Amino acid sequence: MPPLDQSRAVTEPGTAPAAVVAAVVSELAGVLNLDPGRIDPAQSFRALGVGSVPAVRFVSLVNRRFGTALTATALAGHPTPLAFAALVAREAGDSGAEAGAVADEAAVREILGVLRERLAGMLGCEPDAIDPATPFELLGVDSIRAAKFAAAVNDAYGMDERVVSPCEHPNLAAMAAHVANFPTAGPPPAAGPEAAEEVGALLDAVREDRISVDEALTRLPHRL
Repeated sequence: MPPLDQSRAVTEPGTAPAAVVAAVVSELAGVLNLDPGRIDPAQSFRALGVGSVPAVRFVSLVNRRFGTALTATALAGHPTPLAFAALVAREAGDSGAEAGAVADEAAVREILGVLRERLAGMLGCEPDAIDPATPFELLGVDSIRAAKFAAAVNDAYGMDERVVSPCEHPNLAAMAAHVANFPTAGPPPAAGPEAAEEVGALLDAVREDRISVDEALTRLPHRL
């Protein structure tokens, strides 16, 4: 692919919705193994250390997330995450891809609040103590908690997510934006005491090595 900062004319970036910028930054952070908070979306991809191979991986992940069909060469004309996010938002809208449609910011905030409360319950802390931009692994989300959290997201919003993947949705902000863009996402149901007891029994079985984390995930009850 041509150099990312080649001297040809750069496309006017326009404006990008905050949810799209957050999603683009999240995908880039996963590719570069960085905390999303360390990425300045106005900085050039070259300055951020995005070479040819990471660029291809990054654009592929963005395409999968938004239903677009962009190529890595698009980064030459849109040399910052902000400019690229504007292109992604425009292409997703033009293609009519519902999964990539721009999420309403109010919906993202509401979902973020729900996810923060559920994760706080698992971590034994107050919701306000969780920074949505902090990577899950730095919050202490181990494999068991990741499995339980993924199941909670699935049951709450009618999704079919795998265990939380730092490469795809590395923090609560990225997960909330992803959920908001899911076509059938709706209000979360309340959890019952029976579900809590079942989850506790499954976690005990995992700790005692009687079943694997993957097997526990498949057995988790609905309406967590």
